[in-house]
This record gives sequence, C-alpha cells and structure tokens, in this order.
Amino acid sequence: PGGMAHQESFDPKPFAPAEYRGPFGAIDTKIPGIQFGQFMNETAKIADKITVIRSMSHGEAAHERGTHNMFTGYRPSPALAFPSFGSVVSHELGPRNDLPPYVCVPSVPNEYANSGYLSSAFGPFAIGADPARENFKVRDLNLSNGVDDKRFERRRSLLQTVDEHFRKLEKSDALDSMDAFYQHAYKLISSQKAREAFDLSKEDEKTKEEYGKTQAGQRMLLARRLVEGGVRFVSLTAGAWDHHDKIKNGIEKNMPETDRAIAALIRDLDRRGMLDNTLVMVTSEFGRTPKINPTAGRDHWPRVFSTMLAGGGVKAGYVHGSSDALGGEPEEDKVGVEDLARTLYHQIGINSESELMSPGDRPIEIVNGGEILDAILAKKA
Repeated sequence: PGGMAHQESFDPKPFAPAEYRGPFGAIDTKIPGIQFGQFMNETAKIADKITVIRSMSHGEAAHERGTHNMFTGYRPSPALAFPSFGSVVSHELGPRNDLPPYVCVPSVPNEYANSGYLSSAFGPFAIGADPARENFKVRDLNLSNGVDDKRFERRRSLLQTVDEHFRKLEKSDALDSMDAFYQHAYKLISSQKAREAFDLSKEDEKTKEEYGKTQAGQRMLLARRLVEGGVRFVSLTAGAWDHHDKIKNGIEKNMPETDRAIAALIRDLDRRGMLDNTLVMVTSEFGRTPKINPTAGRDHWPRVFSTMLAGGGVKAGYVHGSSDALGGEPEEDKVGVEDLARTLYHQIGINSESELMSPGDRPIEIVNGGEILDAILAKKA
C-alpha cells in the first residue's frame, strides 16, 4: 500500500542522472542482463522463477482510485461499486475444504477489496489479528468457554428458526449474506482441518525464520498455509510505500523484510510442488515520479510502474515490457489494468467475458476490455 517506487524495486535506472536514479544502486539477478533495486537481494536470487511486468500503466494518481484499479480491474465509477478480484473468485469458484474462498490478512485493506455490487456473502473473511504477533490466534474459530457441541447445535437450530421467520417477512441481501456468513462459521468451527490452516504454530521454526519473523514474513507464511489448506484467494499487505519524503529511509525500513518474505514464499511454494498451481502477484496502486522531489522523496506516478507475477502458468525468468530511460513512461508493451485482470482470471480458470448481475439485474462483464497477455504465459507441454 502507498505506491512502491519501481525505480527502487523492479526497474532501477542505474545510468540515469542522480536526481532520477535515486539514492541506491542496482544488483544483478538470476535473469541475465536484468537488475533489481539494491535492497532486493533475495528476490534477485529467485528471479529465474518470476515474471516482472515493467510497463504497467493507468491514469489514476490518487491512492483511492489507483487502489480501486488494482483490486478490481476497473476504473472507478460513481454509479457502481465493482467487486474485487477475491470476491469474483469467491462468486465463481466457491469454497472448498470447509474454508472461506477469500481471506484477507490481517484485515480488509481497503473498501475496494470487498464484494462491490455482488452480495456481501462473497466478501472476504478477515482474520482480525496480525500473524507476526506473539501468541497469534485467529478470532472466533473455537467455541466460547462453557459452550459444548450439543449447546452449539441448539443455538444453531434456534438461529435458523428465527432467520426463517424473518426471511418470510423480508427477502434481502442482508439475510442471505448473514446466512452465508454463519454457514462458513459453522464449517470452520466444526472442521479441525480447516481451523489448522490458520494455525501458524504448526510451522517449524526453520520455516518461520526463512520467511522472517516480521509482518511481511508471517503474513506470507500464513497465506501459503491457507492456500495449501484450500482457500482460493488470499490478499495481504506488506510494508508502507508512500514515500513523498526521505525515500532512502523508507526503502531501507520496508524493503529488506518484504524482499526476504517474497523470495521465501516463492521458494516454499516451489519446494512443495505448489508453485505451478498457485498464482502469486506483488503489486502496488501505482509507481513514483521519475525525479526525486525537493524533500528527497518521490510523488505519485501511475503512468508506468512494475508488477511481479510468479507461478500459476506464467513464464519463469521473464521481463515483460519496459519503461523509458528515466522511468517515466512505458517504452514497450504497455499493459493496462484490464489486460492484467483478464490474464489473472484466465490463469485462475474464470472466463472474464462472463457477465455478473448487478443491482437491477443489469449484466456486467467481469472485465471490460483488455487482452490476455499471452507473451507472459508459459507454453504448455
């Protein structure tokens, strides 16, 4: 969140003038001829397993509007609230293994991560606690003290009776959504395997150390556990990147733990044989200005920035598109949010040309415009 500078991450400009280059150098990666920012040491080592898009672009320079773009694949509209990627996945694919289909770690990061015009039944399950804290425990996954299974079932039966009474009086999304919420909750409470997906204590210390015992590290480790358990879509935040002032300090503080966690996640998924079937995306709402400003920072810049993808059938060791010499404009293969969204849905197994029904029974395409980025997809054997 905030707008990660592409110049200090996936698209450094080591030969630009100092006021554009910024305070850091660049390092070589596993992709011949490709460099990342100075503090991306670990991600550079696994660059042969990822795709980097260096030509992402949209026209929204405000945080809220840029965030909307990157969470929904749509430009904001005053007339309609669009559903997030996670909510569309929840709607189209549904739950498995008694786990919610869409989970946010640790909380819903913004209003655009929600279900939009879809029923709130397809909204995210927020774990409500940061997995980096000691004695981390997800709220509401166990019965309250003094409530045994029989008493729980009596309460459940009573609730169903009350709900049915009100449902006869009024048909509303609120009732259906609340019913779906309770059904998910019942499954979580009654399934030990589902509850264990949220239990980081099951991970050995070596793995925790590999990710880093930091916010970024433990959030990404929990995300891997959830996907491994059956959650369809996990969204998490790492770091804070709105570096209008003193970008040197901001990058030094945020990048090392985020870099370590990203690399650990990719390695871990690969070791477990999960990478080919799990699509990882690292993105921000936009990039930062080409030129360092008077307060030694960079300001908002949506015209070109970088996004990283890994696994899920995308190419390994590939860079798509480029920005110009100063990192200000796309130079080759400009990619819009609609292109990215259409590609993500395609790889997940959702037809993005399908239509969803908005309030008033108006059909709306899952993605409006854009093309699948065939150039970034691995060729099937």
